[in-house]
Amino acid sequence: MHTTKSLIADLYAMRLKRDGTIFVHTSFKSLGEVEGGPKTLIDALVEYMEPGLLVFPAHTWETTPKTRYFSVKDSPGCVGIIPEYARKHPKAHRSVHPTHSVVAIGKDAQSFTTDPIIYDTPCNRNSSYGKLLDRNATIVLIGVDLNRDTFFHGIEEWLNVPGRIKEETIDITIELVDGTDMILPYHTHAGPIAAHYLWVKQMLIDKDMLHEGSLGDAKVLYHSTQEVYSLLKPLLKAYPTFFT
Repeated sequence: MHTTKSLIADLYAMRLKRDGTIFVHTSFKSLGEVEGGPKTLIDALVEYMEPGLLVFPAHTWETTPKTRYFSVKDSPGCVGIIPEYARKHPKAHRSVHPTHSVVAIGKDAQSFTTDPIIYDTPCNRNSSYGKLLDRNATIVLIGVDLNRDTFFHGIEEWLNVPGRIKEETIDITIELVDGTDMILPYHTHAGPIAAHYLWVKQMLIDKDMLHEGSLGDAKVLYHSTQEVYSLLKPLLKAYPTFFT
């Protein structure tokens, strides 16, 4: 049975930078039996990252394009139970984004999730995903693989990889924190391509850019945003359809 204490010990073993920024994708069931359930994992991550910033996806890409509606305070995510626990954490701040919002807890969480405008594409360079690159954040994949790594979507968008973002827009009503509504013409992703991100997994391992660890029973993969960007940028510039 895994506990807050044992999970924190596992995090220390991976030597994740505590005063940095980590972006966490999770499969909670991959951890095995956890005393106290999902809250225990959240507590362990929050305690470990107390000097830094802890970020989770709070994505609604599965629901928002269908309902044409997003509420910053109330719309649940579609990417698992851990992001939902994080979203409801008393110290959590959520970014305003119709499909790819994030939740941040910790140092400068509010400024990290605050943008001057609401972006009309999934992973704009100036959004939270671009900030992950600027900070050289660590992407942490707990029990999931590179096909769940949203940062890759960001790289493709920033490099204008063809066929990733739809040209046409849909109007989405966004309910802001203060309860007011606004309508945003929004470009969604064009289709599923994330499975192909696994094609570079061995390359990243061979170049010592993708690291392995464990958390509970889960296998963990983690990487630096800037290292992966430095590899994929020239690759996708030379071969824009590499992941197609």
